[in-house]
Amino acid sequence: MPISTAPYKRTYKHTKGRGREATITCGICGREVPKYKTFVIVKGLRIDDPLIRQQVDKRMIHLLRKKIRVCPACARFHGVIKPGKSVRKKHLRI
Repeated sequence: MPISTAPYKRTYKHTKGRGREATITCGICGREVPKYKTFVIVKGLRIDDPLIRQQVDKRMIHLLRKKIRVCPACARFHGVIKPGKSVRKKHLRI
């Protein structure tokens, strides 16, 4: 296998030995993508103010978190992943 030159790491490991991998719909555009190609975004509500955390019981604060899987095209467009140094340097050349 060739060494990956991508500037990011995917979290999904291949679990099936043979056959077709599971496909997932992109959380942004709705495209069907194999699971190993997707990137995970965690979206939700987060309260960082220490005064509110002290006044309200921790059990009463519901932090709404949701894992969204995103296709590579949407990840690039929305800035989830950034291109590596070599790609950025190509664009800076005159």
